[in-house]
Amino acid sequence: MLTQHTTAAALLARFRAVRSATMEFCSTLSPEDMMVQSCAEASPVKWHLAHTSWFFETFVLREFVAVYQPFDPDFLWLFNSYYKSLGEMPEKKLRASFSRPPLDQVLAYRAMVDAGIARLLEKTPEDEALRRIALGLEHEQQHLELIATDIKHALFTNPLHPSFIPSQAPAQSDAIAPPLDWITINPGYPMRPGVVEVGVTPNPNATDSFAFDNETPRHNVYIAPYRLASRLVTCAEYLAFIEEDGYSRPELWLSEGWDTMRAEGWHAPLYWQRDAAAASSGTQSGWSVYTLRGFQPLGELSETPVCHLSFFEADAFARWSGHRLPTEFEWEFAAAQQRTSGNLLETQSLHPTTARPVTGLQQMFGDVWEWTQSPYTGYPAYHPLPGALGEYNGKFMSSQMVLRGGSCVTPETHIRATYRNFFQPGTRWQFSGLRLARDSAS
Repeated sequence: MLTQHTTAAALLARFRAVRSATMEFCSTLSPEDMMVQSCAEASPVKWHLAHTSWFFETFVLREFVAVYQPFDPDFLWLFNSYYKSLGEMPEKKLRASFSRPPLDQVLAYRAMVDAGIARLLEKTPEDEALRRIALGLEHEQQHLELIATDIKHALFTNPLHPSFIPSQAPAQSDAIAPPLDWITINPGYPMRPGVVEVGVTPNPNATDSFAFDNETPRHNVYIAPYRLASRLVTCAEYLAFIEEDGYSRPELWLSEGWDTMRAEGWHAPLYWQRDAAAASSGTQSGWSVYTLRGFQPLGELSETPVCHLSFFEADAFARWSGHRLPTEFEWEFAAAQQRTSGNLLETQSLHPTTARPVTGLQQMFGDVWEWTQSPYTGYPAYHPLPGALGEYNGKFMSSQMVLRGGSCVTPETHIRATYRNFFQPGTRWQFSGLRLARDSAS
C-alpha cells in the first residue's frame, strides 16, 4: 500500500513529466505562432500555457500554501476560462489580443508555479492537495491535446499553410486497411444477459488513482447484443460517401445537421481541399489533406482513418452505409476488454494511421476520437465536485455529444476505457472520426 510520502514523490515525478511534455511539444513554435486564435473553439498557445499554470495556482497553491504571494494578482481573472464562481473573465474570443503579458512573463509564471508545486509536494501535503494536483495534471494533458488541435487550425488558416513539423511521407502511405469485419458482442452473457457495469466507482480518499467526476458512479446498464466494426472508417470509404452525393441528400442528415452543413458550406471533412482544375472538370480526383506535416495528397492517406468530422457528418455517413454509430456504453464495454494502447501522442505520428491486418477489434484507443450516438448527460446519482471545481464537467451537460477513445494527439497516460470526451455536434476542429455499429440481428 502506498504511503502519503511515496504518493507525493510519485506525483512530483509525474508533475514534472507532464509539464515538460507540454513545453517540449511547443518548442518549435515562435512567439507569433503562440498568439494566433483562428476559430471560436480554439485558444492561443500562449493562453494555454498560462491557463494551465493558473489552474495549479488557483486550486492548489492559493489553497494549500500559507501566506501565498501570487505571481500577478491580475492573472486570477485574466487567465480564468469559465469558472464563474471565481468571478469575471475576459471573453474567449479576445484571447488573441493578449499581447501582454509577453511570452517571457508567461514562461516565468509557469516556472514559478512549477517551483511552488514542487516545494509543496516535497512537504507531503494533505490528501486533498494531492487529489487537486492529480486533477491539474489531467487538465494539463487535456490542454496539451488542445494545443495540438488549435495550432493545426492556426497554421492551416495561414495563407502559407506552414507545417508544424518537417514534411515527410506518412508512416503507412503504402499500407492497405484490412476489410471491415463485424465483431459480435454479447454483453453480460451468460450470467446476466445484457446487464453490464460501466463507469468508475468514486473513491474520495484515493490519492494514487484518477477519474473525472463525469465518469462516476459505476452503475448497471442494459446493452442488447450488437456488432462493432473491427476498425475505423477510412478516408477512401468517406470519399465514396462524398462521390455518391452524401452532402446533397437530406434524407441522410439530421435536421439540425443538414441546416448546419448548408449554412457552413461543408462539402468534405475539415482540412480536405480539392484542386480547382479537378473540381471544374468534374473529376473525382485532386483531393489533398492538410496535416501537421503540411498538405499531403489524399491518395497517400486514403487508407488512414477519416478525421475532423462533426457528429452530423459521422451520423450521416453511418446512415448512408446502412449502419449506425455505437452508443457510448457499447463502445466502453468493448474497449474495456482491450489494452489501452494505440496511435497516441507518444508515437509522434500526429495523424491517424492505417489499421493493421489483424483479426478482432483494433484502433479503439488513439487515431481519432470516435463519435457515439449518446448525448452527454450525468450518470444516475452523479454528483459534481464541490465548489468551483464542480464547474469542470457538470455544467456542460447540455447540447453535447460523447466521444470515446482518444486520438493521435492524446497522451497515453491520459486515456482509459471510461473516459468521456464531449463536444457540440457541429464541432470539426478536433481529431474526430467514427466507427460503425449495427444490431446483432441486422
